[in-house]
Amino acid sequence: MQPQTRYARSGDVHIAYQVVGEGALDLVWIPSLAHHVELSWENPPVARFLDRLAELGRLIVFDKRGTGMSDRVSSDTTLETRMDDIRAVMHAAGSDRAVVCGLGEGGPHAMLFAATYPERTDGLVLINSSPRLVRSAEFPWLPTRGEEEQRIEEMVRSWGDQRRQNELLGLGSPDMSEDERAIFGRVLRLSVSPGALRDYLRMNLDVDVRDVLDSIRVPTLVLHRRGPGFLDIRGGRYLAEHIRGARLVELPGRNFAPAVGDDQDELFRELARFCSDIRTGGWQPQEPDRMLATVLFTDIVGSTGKMAELGDRRWRLLLHEHHAVVRSQLSLFRGIEMDTAGDGFFARFDGPARAIRCAQAVSGAVRELGIEVRAGLHTGECELVDGKVAGIAISIGARIAAVARPGEVLVSSTVKDLVAGSEIGFQDRGSHELKGVTGEWHLYAVVRSDPHGQQAHAQTAAR
Repeated sequence: MQPQTRYARSGDVHIAYQVVGEGALDLVWIPSLAHHVELSWENPPVARFLDRLAELGRLIVFDKRGTGMSDRVSSDTTLETRMDDIRAVMHAAGSDRAVVCGLGEGGPHAMLFAATYPERTDGLVLINSSPRLVRSAEFPWLPTRGEEEQRIEEMVRSWGDQRRQNELLGLGSPDMSEDERAIFGRVLRLSVSPGALRDYLRMNLDVDVRDVLDSIRVPTLVLHRRGPGFLDIRGGRYLAEHIRGARLVELPGRNFAPAVGDDQDELFRELARFCSDIRTGGWQPQEPDRMLATVLFTDIVGSTGKMAELGDRRWRLLLHEHHAVVRSQLSLFRGIEMDTAGDGFFARFDGPARAIRCAQAVSGAVRELGIEVRAGLHTGECELVDGKVAGIAISIGARIAAVARPGEVLVSSTVKDLVAGSEIGFQDRGSHELKGVTGEWHLYAVVRSDPHGQQAHAQTAAR
């Protein structure tokens, strides 16, 4: 009997999900590309795979926004919003903590979630995944951006050509039978439109979570096939080398899809062992007092001169209005005020896009008070101490704010990489040496976006 489909609300978007089986652990499955929670059960290899996952615990599966039975969306498909979707599904399913499993490009979603919400992540499983999807100096085996763009356009052009689509499926999983390719192709076509597929895949070209890996402090299992091409084992080895305490298992085989072809017994033995270790306490999370966060620093430009111009009384009144504006925007964008010193604010967020939009909203609102602020943002690992946050990420965020121009929202390259797909624009501000911080830091100024769209994001974030 097929599981019942339910819907979780993530902002204004409805996410279709199912809960399968029961057990001491919850497992959240994040598939690659598109998925359809109901049609997947009509695909025998996938149905068998999901049934075996459900033997390990209570399985939670869902359709990513824009695919399957979830709402179609035309924008805001960032890793951050997809991470919010995972939270929404877990909440709707009554799951406080789960082992989060990501396949392929579902892996970066899982990595960001585990780093940001370690208190909700029992463990992290990455199957045939990578922190980025296009070539760089560290990833010479990946296709170039141009090659990936050509592949995406070919996929879109051949969307109605079942023969060509079957050939493309065979490139990734050569052991798929003709019947399996036909049913995989049918589910894929019914799960996502060609235009939505293009938008999603092009967004993934900008995804890069390498800077997040060192912040993952939960038990992590990396399963990677030793096949050629994008299955190059160096991808799995990179993840295992950069996630603390991660265990890498190199699996034989040449198929990307774990549900077809290769012997799956070894994969499920490793999954069962991993889940058993978590249940019995054999693998404890490291340093649970650390988390990934985006920090925001703001201060009033020319505050000393403004104070001299206004006098003490009028300056205090202006500061009161300024503080009210900042706190109002923090509330709208789910920011947490950490400290206030004079005319400066320090806040943290669980997502970089929200932090950017909050900074933009603050900058625009205080202009009505006749003042300008500068803002700096950075995403990095923070240590939790008595409800406060500490660590080098805090110093970096403060130093970025110090070099921002009047009215400017300045961000690190880490922030820029994590908001791919957000429609937030940037101008390159080049490399900077930050006082007290080693190395050079590439910084970007946020291009001011449509205030009406910004307000819509604020209303969604507040829900």
